[in-house]
Amino acid sequence: MLAFEIRFPAGRYHATPWDRQVNEGVVEWPPSPWRVLRALISTWYHKAQGDVDEATARSLIEHLSCSLPRFELPVATLGHTRHYMPLFSSKTTKVFDAFASIEHDKRLLVIWQEVDLQEHERTALEILLARMGYLGRAESWIEAQIIDYQETKGNCRPLSGNESIPEDCEGVRTLASIAPASYLSWRATALSEQKERRLVEIRTKAKEKRKPENKVKLGKKDLEKIEQNLPADLFAALHADTADLKGAGWSQPPGSIWVMYLRRKDAFDIKPVATGGMRRNLDGQPTVARFAVASQVPPRLTDAISFAERIHVALVSRSNGSSVFTGCDESGKPLDGHRHAFILCESSLGLGKGQRGEITHIVVHAPMGFELQDRQALDCLTRVWGHGGHDVRLILLGVGQPEDFAGLDTAKGACPILAESQRWVSRTPFVSTRHPKATKTGVPKLDENGLQIGSPEHELRRLLMLAGFPSPSSVEAVPSTDLAGHETRWLSFRRQRNHGEGRKVASGLGYGFRVKFPDMVRGPIALGYAAHFGLGLFVPESP
Repeated sequence: MLAFEIRFPAGRYHATPWDRQVNEGVVEWPPSPWRVLRALISTWYHKAQGDVDEATARSLIEHLSCSLPRFELPVATLGHTRHYMPLFSSKTTKVFDAFASIEHDKRLLVIWQEVDLQEHERTALEILLARMGYLGRAESWIEAQIIDYQETKGNCRPLSGNESIPEDCEGVRTLASIAPASYLSWRATALSEQKERRLVEIRTKAKEKRKPENKVKLGKKDLEKIEQNLPADLFAALHADTADLKGAGWSQPPGSIWVMYLRRKDAFDIKPVATGGMRRNLDGQPTVARFAVASQVPPRLTDAISFAERIHVALVSRSNGSSVFTGCDESGKPLDGHRHAFILCESSLGLGKGQRGEITHIVVHAPMGFELQDRQALDCLTRVWGHGGHDVRLILLGVGQPEDFAGLDTAKGACPILAESQRWVSRTPFVSTRHPKATKTGVPKLDENGLQIGSPEHELRRLLMLAGFPSPSSVEAVPSTDLAGHETRWLSFRRQRNHGEGRKVASGLGYGFRVKFPDMVRGPIALGYAAHFGLGLFVPESP
């Protein structure tokens, strides 16, 4: 008895059935047993040959192919996008991309009730599942692992014998594999048929040329070609490339069989989603979405607050006012704890002619987590207006946790503001919301450490403590940041929101700091006025 779970961190499953064209908008749900086996083989071939020998991989696949799995399908809804896909030439083609949308905390169970693996096979399966990055198309990111079998029959199973389809179910034709022994028997018959067919073709040509038919035989090349067209065993058949098979005229892959599965009729019914209100972040709920920015005239980091405001308006509109983007509950009362979305701008361009410190990426970070409708709003965020008629395109790179994107190597696409570091330095100006305190005679009021209460450094330390960061070992003022090789002072940054005010600023001045912590801390660190719109952002300082 065997069961493993598959989760979809990005909330989407993209896969087109073998016998359908992508623009038909059909999603293969449940994933076909044939696809699951091919995914395991692909993972072994590309990522695990050094840890799992071929004999073990082969015996594992053969065990799984001897019976049909059941599925426990999570709640899902159908969605689609339309976009232009580049071809190998300079042309493009319009694609209708359908997918199943699945809540991140839901899982798909694959259950083999009749399979008992040996210890080395189970270990091999654990390795393959841990390294399997996607199922279906490459954008269908997954996390998979073996689980302790739970007494469930699943809600999606193969139709048996002459069983009729229940009223609350529908039949779904999907592709599965035949057993290894059955494949060898089928192959022997197919070889014989193809040899006979080829012999008839050769004899027909000989007859047309008035040559004796009885002396015509299959040559060595003919026999080799027929052998090569039919994989030697089921394990090899599962390796075959789908495009090659379709190009060769196969109506279905060799070694496969069509099976009818029973799926509930409401498998894709739209379920109501609660909006607004304060939410807690469930374990594993994604808290980060990262976008790449593209435009003929991209905005500069000095205009981060303005650009973040435009993104904020777009997300509020697309999410129907979700609290994670508005920062307010259903009554309009602001949420406590700064757990709603921060919209943070990156500028990772190096030195180069014409570079002006353009914004290259956007990070939307919400400690309270993104629910399904929030992720749908993020998916729909593809464009915001730009100055001078040059709209800014946004390409969603992924949704997950800070550690999924974190790193210091921007050349490899890593995100420094989500990295871990002991030393952090201002990237956008810190704007205080408090005035420095003084007595009636003008004498500064000091705290126990000798800092003037309400001063920029005092306020920075206070906000770090409220945000849960450790007390800094040192704080040092810095006058500017480097944008594409140019020293950019804080006065060069826009420091006031165009719409909405949030907390009133004390003076409107911007400050920068270099902060050292006693231990490594993970970003993002964004504090002060308009921190949710890109101000007060820190980045790790290079050693």
